[in-house]
Amino acid sequence: MGSGRRTIEEHRLRELLEGVAQGRTAVADAVEVLRRLPYEDIGIARVDHHRALRDSVPEVILGLGKTPEQVATIARTVLERADRLLITRATPEAAALTRDAVPDAVYHEMARCITVERRIAPKARGVTIVCAGTADLPVAEEAAVTAEIIGNEVDRVYDVGVAGIHRLLDQVPRLREARAIVVAAGMEGALPSVVAGLVTAPVIAVPTSVGYGASFGGLAALLGMLNACAAGVAVVNIDNGFGAGYLAASINRGSVEA
Repeated sequence: MGSGRRTIEEHRLRELLEGVAQGRTAVADAVEVLRRLPYEDIGIARVDHHRALRDSVPEVILGLGKTPEQVATIARTVLERADRLLITRATPEAAALTRDAVPDAVYHEMARCITVERRIAPKARGVTIVCAGTADLPVAEEAAVTAEIIGNEVDRVYDVGVAGIHRLLDQVPRLREARAIVVAAGMEGALPSVVAGLVTAPVIAVPTSVGYGASFGGLAALLGMLNACAAGVAVVNIDNGFGAGYLAASINRGSVEA
């Protein structure tokens, strides 16, 4: 995102180094600060505060498997040194406790995500999220919210599955404006291959666990996507909207900064 999207942690590091360079901060004091920076052990987790320095995004919290209390505690710790927060697979109970600890937290019920964005920066256009049907929306929205919190403006093209291909064809002009496209689909998982055949942008396929018995919880869609006949299709794990949104954001960032 360039200098316009520097994190709180990067600003602190720059101030520290400038202080050393200008003689305002002793080297020994700077070393002591740097010792504390990489991560913080809070007992239930070691929070990686340097994540944002490495890839411009603060550490993301996976809510799955954590108690609401753990989620809220980790969230509060992340925000002590960051201006953004993303929690995926968060339950309503975890969202309620997190809002108690962090009043400006926002719960995206469909995406099952919690976000905080305390410094709004310009968002880059270029990411499009496509989903086959309404049942795929939770995964598609997880991808969309992820890409947005990283700093992207997201175009959503929903309910355009291959069962009614005309719905997709009507949207081709919009799809061709994207630099990276996430396509979420269950059942046989054909949609990413179709989309990839219509556009030049890379397509990130997300198999969802939507479907009847022989879909095997998304395995059929996963295998179908891995065997896509169209070029330019990459595949993430079943229901991994976060991974798809993150990858799309990375591709878009590289395109914008090039």
